[in-house]
Amino acid sequence: MPNFSERSNELELLDSEHIPVSDLYLNLRELNTINTYLGGHAVTCKALNSFELNKEITYTILDIGCGGGDNLISLAKWARKKGISLQLIGVDLKQDCISFAQKQCANYPEISFVCSDYQSFLRKHAPFDIIFNALFCHHFKDAQLQELFQLMKEKSKLGFFVNDLHRHPLAYYSIKWITYIFSRSYLVKNDACLSVLRGFSLENLTQLLPVSLYSNSRISWQWAFRWLIIYTHASK
Repeated sequence: MPNFSERSNELELLDSEHIPVSDLYLNLRELNTINTYLGGHAVTCKALNSFELNKEITYTILDIGCGGGDNLISLAKWARKKGISLQLIGVDLKQDCISFAQKQCANYPEISFVCSDYQSFLRKHAPFDIIFNALFCHHFKDAQLQELFQLMKEKSKLGFFVNDLHRHPLAYYSIKWITYIFSRSYLVKNDACLSVLRGFSLENLTQLLPVSLYSNSRISWQWAFRWLIIYTHASK
């Protein structure tokens, strides 16, 4: 019986260094399908919409742990419909993910990618307007997340947002059966359930946010079993 009272420390298969490219690409395609039909991309677009962007300005948006680039495609489509100018940048540690993302985003010149550790990349560059990550935080331990939140605050002009999983029995068993029936990826079949167990309760998130960020942050529950954290700089 899974333990939902605390976060799991078991590593996902996706965190392995050596994954066959064909297996990784199937995983990325299926994750895009899951996020499309279960509303993950919609949560990401909703978060960006909350910043009330000016159509006369081009904003730089950074996606940390961009994977196959599907979140950036969803934002690019959203921005085009809204008439908002964005320069979208994805950073990921896996070169295979970057190669996949570049092919997927060939028709989106506003999207570019960099293969790098996110910490070194952020520290080398001037602040971005907005930084975000989706289904990224649950890969890390609590102490690492506090450092991540602080770094996103320091390196963003307007703020940042996080879209990640709610650790809940219904989320766990729902994705277990959905992937059992529809998935062809052993990575997805294993990691989808484990991701939920590595996800967060509301209490987790309130404890993880540094005091310096908490007063300017909003945490809301989103369908399907997502937490959305939005931090905005008070003076911006």
